[in-house]
Amino acid sequence: QVQVVESGGGLVQAGGSLELSCTVSGWTLEGVAWGWFRQAPGKEREGISCINSASIRRQFADSVQGRFTISRDNAKNTLSLKMNNLKPEDAAMYYCAPCMFSETGVEALSAYENWGQGTQVTVSA
Repeated sequence: QVQVVESGGGLVQAGGSLELSCTVSGWTLEGVAWGWFRQAPGKEREGISCINSASIRRQFADSVQGRFTISRDNAKNTLSLKMNNLKPEDAAMYYCAPCMFSETGVEALSAYENWGQGTQVTVSA
């Protein structure tokens, strides 16, 4: 059974930093691109970053480019997202999941169903 657990969210002031972690069990991350998604109340889910298995290719949403970095450790089956210079508009529930690179942005796999509970990021102005 695949289990995905996101952690590291919290309340931070604008301009601050947080680092999110994702631990996956029941499925090896190796060989699959994984990424981070977020969803704010009343908004659609947004793909914000994707990293391929070899950590060679990365993609970021324009909204976070230059402020967020993504990394992974296939041996530990973990994924991380370091978020710097956070803005109030970054506030959302953050999730990790397999991802696809595309010209229009980071996309989730349509057939993927094992979403975790997410971790909440709140940014005060």
